[in-house]
Amino acid sequence: MKPTFLTLVLLLSGATVFAQKETKDDTPKDGWTHATNITLLFNQSAFNSAWVGGGTTNVAGNLSASYDFDYRKENIIWDNKILGDYGLTKLKDQECPRKTNDRFEFNSILGKQIKASLWYYSFFLNFITQFAPGYEFGEDTNGNTTRTETTHIFSPGYIQMGSGLLWKKSNNLKVHIAPATARLIVVDSKFTETDTDQAAIDSFNDDGGYFGVKANETTRVEFGSSSSATAKFNLMDNVSWENILKIYANYIEDLTNIDIDYTANIEMTINKYLSANLTFQAIYDDNAVGAFQIREVFGLGVNYGL
Repeated sequence: MKPTFLTLVLLLSGATVFAQKETKDDTPKDGWTHATNITLLFNQSAFNSAWVGGGTTNVAGNLSASYDFDYRKENIIWDNKILGDYGLTKLKDQECPRKTNDRFEFNSILGKQIKASLWYYSFFLNFITQFAPGYEFGEDTNGNTTRTETTHIFSPGYIQMGSGLLWKKSNNLKVHIAPATARLIVVDSKFTETDTDQAAIDSFNDDGGYFGVKANETTRVEFGSSSSATAKFNLMDNVSWENILKIYANYIEDLTNIDIDYTANIEMTINKYLSANLTFQAIYDDNAVGAFQIREVFGLGVNYGL
């Protein structure tokens, strides 16, 4: 994907503009703060044999959990966040359930405040992978469902670290820019193992390899620029909208080929434990697939917060 520099600036600033009515955030105090939130989304549809309008009985669930543990001491901040998401859906007569979501992520940012401003010198660490194997489904000559494993935990795994500047008004409104970012992609050798025939190796690599990792290798090293923005605010009473945008550009290869990851979470609170949740995510990563990956989940949520 080749957006202009102006496009990137608008994307980052847009998240900030939308957050003019951000959610309440207490004035930070020195020491540790902790926050945990667990959400279970559930969707279900059922049709009897006499239903002529068409439809397939199905059930789906998605479990999301987040844990924040942040530290502040005078002009030093250390923000940490662990995220976990896992979802399954099962259609009637389907042999096995299919994944709708699978993600584990750890984020850590260490910052030193620049005088009495909202800016910080920063160093960050980010790790992303998944919990369970992913499969590509098909059918054999007898019409039976087949599945081929295409991913699993730590394959792929993304590790990013770098230094830059953090602008932070609150936990609900912040922008991080890291023009010096190293990224390591790790994969299982079984997904890149290729015949020693040079033509087969060239074909594998010409197709983009496996998440960018070349034939018979298990890692890919990149160096580039990383930017992220978080903006959370209230649309109305009991309705909050969280926007998370991440952008990465690789200096080593095509600098105009930008990786984008945008997530929107809308939560409509019913009471302390029940809510309706809408999640929309769009990912562009040319190493994975040369098109936008789109995910949308909506359902009734059971929340538990600490």
